Amino acid sequence: MIRRRARSMLTALGTLLGVGAFVATLGLTSTAGAQISSRFDALKATEVTVQDGRPPKRGALHVDQAFPADAEQRLARLNGVKAAGVYWTVGDDGVDVRRSPVRDDRGDNETTANLMAASPGALRAAGAHLSSGRLYDEGHDNRRQAVVVLGIGVAGRLGISSVERQPAIFIGDRAFTVIGIVDDVRHNTDLLLSIIVPARTAERAWPTSDAQHAMLIETRLGAAQLIGRQAPRQLRPHDPDRLIAIVPPDPRTLRNNVEGDVDTLFLLLAAVSLVIGAVGIANTTLVSVMERTHEIGLRRALGARKRHIGAQFLTESALLGSVGGVVGTCGAVMVVVTVSAFREWSPVMDPAMVLPAPLIGTLTGLAAGLYPALKAARTEPVQALNR
Repeated sequence: MIRRRARSMLTALGTLLGVGAFVATLGLTSTAGAQISSRFDALKATEVTVQDGRPPKRGALHVDQAFPADAEQRLARLNGVKAAGVYWTVGDDGVDVRRSPVRDDRGDNETTANLMAASPGALRAAGAHLSSGRLYDEGHDNRRQAVVVLGIGVAGRLGISSVERQPAIFIGDRAFTVIGIVDDVRHNTDLLLSIIVPARTAERAWPTSDAQHAMLIETRLGAAQLIGRQAPRQLRPHDPDRLIAIVPPDPRTLRNNVEGDVDTLFLLLAAVSLVIGAVGIANTTLVSVMERTHEIGLRRALGARKRHIGAQFLTESALLGSVGGVVGTCGAVMVVVTVSAFREWSPVMDPAMVLPAPLIGTLTGLAAGLYPALKAARTEPVQALNR
């Protein structure tokens, strides 16, 4: 084995890859699982939507609204609520919007878009991020000012990339000043494809009350389930069953499912690598037995017993497996740390799985060397010396 170093190292490479894949799989899946859980917690797990469970009356001017006028103030009293607001869609098929007061026969700078009414609190709860301008506030809403915020999708279709010159758009015959462009949100991605107007402005401009109202609530981490139970009673203590709270699923379930799937897949790949490594060790050891037949016969003639010959070849195959296991473990740890540093993650590795990894390489080498060692031990001295 020592005289054939290149072949021995190539043989150990199979075990190295198998053990390395095993350790790297466990480390990367644990690290990625923790990252998936934290990202899911930071996004969907902080969103609660409360909807009106009673269908509105079509064309009615005055109906019993599901949410009271002070809905946002009521929810603000709940521990765990960061922001909340009412929103609804005006019309079912969208509205025609254009850049100029006069319609252009060619249809330039004109499009159809979803029109959404939202209170300032709803925009804060959505975590709206602006590429230009600002969001409207309670002052705009209370004064029912004709201002809008455009989602990035609608702004692109209208050819508006900046609000520095206070561009105007026309919804029907009504003029609105564009004060902001939203290019990203944490919740309710429909906003990116909508024209957003203050809630009270929408109530005055489109007074029919047949729209389905809802409330968007952003909670602190871990509070979504609790707020989902408390919000209906806080908003309508006399009739909480009218409201339906939609709460995200427990992120731990999602994380466990993702981790389980990834673990199963990569552990199968690691097992395949170990089998390939074991076959390589067995093949090389068997070839070594055939090449060293005279050496085996000479040792047997000098008094070596079968167990001594078998132990020699088992030791060589175990040593190859051990080298692959140690190097593979070290390489896998470096891979996990490097990937985590590159992705700005916190590496997570279980010592109970990393420390026994070199032993896996040794056992793989022993298992691979059983047949060649048994074949070598059964070699008769006279036959070996006559070859």
